[in-house]
Amino acid sequence: MTVHKADESVCAEETISARRKAFGKALEVLQDRRDEFGTQGFVPKDFIDLLKRTGMYRASVPAEFGGEPMPPAQFMDMVEEISRVDPATGWVASFGSSLVYFAALPVATQEKLYSRSVDIAYAGGLFPMQEAEKVDGGYLCTGVWQFASGCKGADILGIGLQGGPDTNGKPITALVDPADVEIVDNWDVAGMRATGSHAVRADRVFVPEDMTFVRGGDPRVDEPITRYPALAYAAQVLASVALGAARGALDYVYETGAVRTSITGGTSKGNRPTYKDGVARAEADLRSARAFFYEITNEVWDHAVRDVEITERHRALLRLAATQAAQVSRKVVLSAFDLAGTGAIYQSHPLQRFLQDCLVPAQHAMLQNNTYEAAGAVLLGAEAGIPSFP
Repeated sequence: MTVHKADESVCAEETISARRKAFGKALEVLQDRRDEFGTQGFVPKDFIDLLKRTGMYRASVPAEFGGEPMPPAQFMDMVEEISRVDPATGWVASFGSSLVYFAALPVATQEKLYSRSVDIAYAGGLFPMQEAEKVDGGYLCTGVWQFASGCKGADILGIGLQGGPDTNGKPITALVDPADVEIVDNWDVAGMRATGSHAVRADRVFVPEDMTFVRGGDPRVDEPITRYPALAYAAQVLASVALGAARGALDYVYETGAVRTSITGGTSKGNRPTYKDGVARAEADLRSARAFFYEITNEVWDHAVRDVEITERHRALLRLAATQAAQVSRKVVLSAFDLAGTGAIYQSHPLQRFLQDCLVPAQHAMLQNNTYEAAGAVLLGAEAGIPSFP
């Protein structure tokens, strides 16, 4: 197995100003091509390469290996901006944060992974976890794993294996070259279609033990980015997609409300009491959820930078803020849909993109309503009652 096949010629721009320019260019291209991505059902490699130039795919690589870790709030703000244009592409871009998991790999493996490039696009199809055959030096992996978002543009893939006593029951992620497995085109959905979250099939693929890690396991590298809670961060980046989608929907609501007359020639929508009330409430709800989201993010990041203890309460608040962001964003998009009126029922309506995509984060296992109860339990000093929380 080769370690990965990232194109070392595609990397982040050298200066901050050049990266900002590359990010602006990526947004312009996305505006033009988002329908294409949705129709074909995946974000292509050439657009992933554009995002690499912005620095998003080295944003969670430890500085020790040449990475340039971003503060989580900065990274998620970029995900929001992408999602404001196209939430499904924002979802794929959000996995630029997922290399934080790699910090649990042996240090020698990390050095090898990053020796060619630190701009690596990773995608994981982790569930259902499969029981691999343990052999000398590693595992023989066979099975089918679902929901590998961004797999068609990834340099390296992860598949989920069942843990055991050595991992305290926590799942194992095995890293594989995309060339060694099959992408099963089974992503037939209404929302987040462009994420291309297809299944991955492997048939007795050998994975060396040093290319496996415990998901959410203790990092082997000590830096602020590896101290920040990895599982909470995984939930947060998906919630930031929802925040961007909700803002995109409100952008449309404001634009429509500014029109002077309605299609029937009557009072413009923006002059109707229900429209003005709905816009105000949606704006207040979204900003409130977003403020909580970034407040706790920055608080915990400050602890990570100063190497101060990050408690279970901190982790629970990160998870709570992520759930609140996803659930409130869902309500905001539904409010925008209500305000838009009958025209919004058409598949071609601009709001359909945000409506269909923004419903998905709130459905994700890490952001569903049951995580409110789990967060409340931890804040009260009780057991969360659900796996891998907080």
